[in-house]
Amino acid sequence: MNKVKIHITYYNILILFILSLVVSCNNDNEQVHYKNISQEKVDSSLIGANQYLNRSEEQLIGEFIKRYHWEMQKRDDGLRYWIYEKGKGMKAHKEMVATIEFTLALINGDTCYTSKTLGPKRFVLGKYDKESGLDQGVQMMKLGDKAKFIIPSHLGFGLMGDGDKVPKKATLVYDIELINLKNK
Repeated sequence: MNKVKIHITYYNILILFILSLVVSCNNDNEQVHYKNISQEKVDSSLIGANQYLNRSEEQLIGEFIKRYHWEMQKRDDGLRYWIYEKGKGMKAHKEMVATIEFTLALINGDTCYTSKTLGPKRFVLGKYDKESGLDQGVQMMKLGDKAKFIIPSHLGFGLMGDGDKVPKKATLVYDIELINLKNK
């Protein structure tokens, strides 16, 4: 069983455990028991679970980068980036309309989406109608740059996934070329 499947299994078990603490039963005695659980204990359990999941994801990302020998840099929010080919155009910034050629894959290598099949992706920078990690990453680029981003789940599609090809709590790997920039 690979590490991603083990990680997802632990995540599912943890969620079931937490839900069992929160869900009340029809038995009055059990309802009284749940009323005695303090909000502080629930919060502490959730914080501990989140910290464990974040450490696991960080370890998975570190191993991935090491395996491919990528020269990634890390931002404080956890976004990893590597601009591996420099362009000569203007720098991207908020309120600009960016157009990218891209491949979006999961950290296990499964390709989810690509501009080869969907066409280039176009969006306004600084509007949060897309993964925040993608938005932040593109704002570090210049027109013509090619970059790789590793986007932790909290900067990607989060706990829910995208409802299609990106599962819940997925770490995303983008390969991007910034092909057009214009003012809004």
